[in-house]
Amino acid sequence: MDKKLTPKQKAFADYYIENGGNATQAAIKAGYSKKYANTNANKLLQNTTISKYIEERNKIIESERIASITEVKEYWTRVMRGEEKDQFGLDASLQDRNKAAESLAKTYGMFINKIESDNKINVSSTKKLDSILEQMGGTE
Repeated sequence: MDKKLTPKQKAFADYYIENGGNATQAAIKAGYSKKYANTNANKLLQNTTISKYIEERNKIIESERIASITEVKEYWTRVMRGEEKDQFGLDASLQDRNKAAESLAKTYGMFINKIESDNKINVSSTKKLDSILEQMGGTE
């Protein structure tokens, strides 16, 4: 059975996230005494139920704030197609549209440089390398 947070613990965890990780301030805002907060606020963070709640909330906050690759691709597509307007209601410049198209193409691997190699190995070079490795003690 999953333990539930008390209202004070939940408030502490929420204030902790809101205050950027200041446990003492979070404890005071959540209603703990200043004396308790100064000496025991970090103990609250060691509570597995509280730490798990903080971790889960941070994941949710992060997923809401950070664009997914799908969102980014959709935005680039709108810019490329001229569907996205700037703050003045104007179309994106041709340069911006080309940049969006290039960014999209890169995500699909369209600009990977293919290097063709000649698999013929120079036998004398291989023998020289073996000799050098032997001198260095690199071969058995």
